[in-house]
Amino acid sequence: MRDRAENMSKALAGDPTLPLYRLESVGRAYDGPGERITVLRSINLTVRAGETLAVVGSSGSGKSTLLHILGTLAEPSAGSVFFAGRNLAKMSFGQKAELRNRELGFVFQFHHLLPDFNALENAAMPALIAGASKAAALRRAREVLERIGLLHRANYNVTLLSGGERQRVAIARAVLQNPAVILADEPTGNLDEHTGRQVADLLLDLNAANGTALVVVTHNPELADRMERRLELKSGELYEQTR
Repeated sequence: MRDRAENMSKALAGDPTLPLYRLESVGRAYDGPGERITVLRSINLTVRAGETLAVVGSSGSGKSTLLHILGTLAEPSAGSVFFAGRNLAKMSFGQKAELRNRELGFVFQFHHLLPDFNALENAAMPALIAGASKAAALRRAREVLERIGLLHRANYNVTLLSGGERQRVAIARAVLQNPAVILADEPTGNLDEHTGRQVADLLLDLNAANGTALVVVTHNPELADRMERRLELKSGELYEQTR
């Protein structure tokens, strides 16, 4: 697997010998109507660079909340989250935005592509946001689309693509910046079995080729079983499942 040190140093100047993620007693709660609702309870978790893991659990168990905390899209109510040794709570808004843009790739069940743009332009968005020239961003996007077998759809508006093709564009967007980790929330949830398996193959191929860590939240047992580690969220607590 490719060494992550150079890429990670762009945003964090991090030590590549450190865990990619370290969660210490992380909790998440919010005020509901008349009561305080606890979603996550004292979560401890280490994710190493390049590894793959699945988080499973029933609907409402807090899987997506955990993924959002890893992606700096939500803040924990308690505990600490470290990325490459750096406490996310001590990072500024701008630093977190740069982290998301350069080191974190997101793939969601609903791909959140921009309907006014074609596949190539959607894939190029992270580089454009990071300040790359349009020519450089589109060149990189073409390379990624070719790698995942979708270059022939580059100029298609994304509304004309199949569900599987849209998800592959979303994956191209996620990996464009060569991130340290892909955070995937039900990436096969809206796909048929065959297409879902193709998307899983693609994610694992990218993990093997780039050394990109992969954290997947899923209800799909087949997808979960293909990850190196499988964890279950139950009653707000995280359990490692043995095989």
